[in-house]
Amino acid sequence: MKLFWLVVAGGAAGSLARYGIGEWLNTGHDLPIGTLLVNVTGSFALGALLALLLGRGDDAGRLREARLLLGTGFLGGYTTYSALAVETDTLLRDGRIALGAAYAIGTVALGLLAALAGVVSGRAVAR
Repeated sequence: MKLFWLVVAGGAAGSLARYGIGEWLNTGHDLPIGTLLVNVTGSFALGALLALLLGRGDDAGRLREARLLLGTGFLGGYTTYSALAVETDTLLRDGRIALGAAYAIGTVALGLLAALAGVVSGRAVAR
């Protein structure tokens, strides 16, 4: 049951952080910058976290708790690919086809690169 609450606490904090960033950055722009920012930074952080934790030992005890609190919980709540889908759909329905396609493809590509950079960084720190 304790592990469940770790995910809940992390998810609540991550969701609040994402909401705040979205409120701060998504207004007044054609491109949802806040959502792009949380997805790219969250991908980097998740890659780094998982690489760091794997470098420290088996997924048990405190390492598992850290993964569930920070990875599954916080970063799971912080990132939002559902908002990416809705915002892409909104851009496409508004007739901004090129912007919508660039936003969707760019976010996924940047997220993958950020996750890879996070893994490399996490491994370097774990050594």
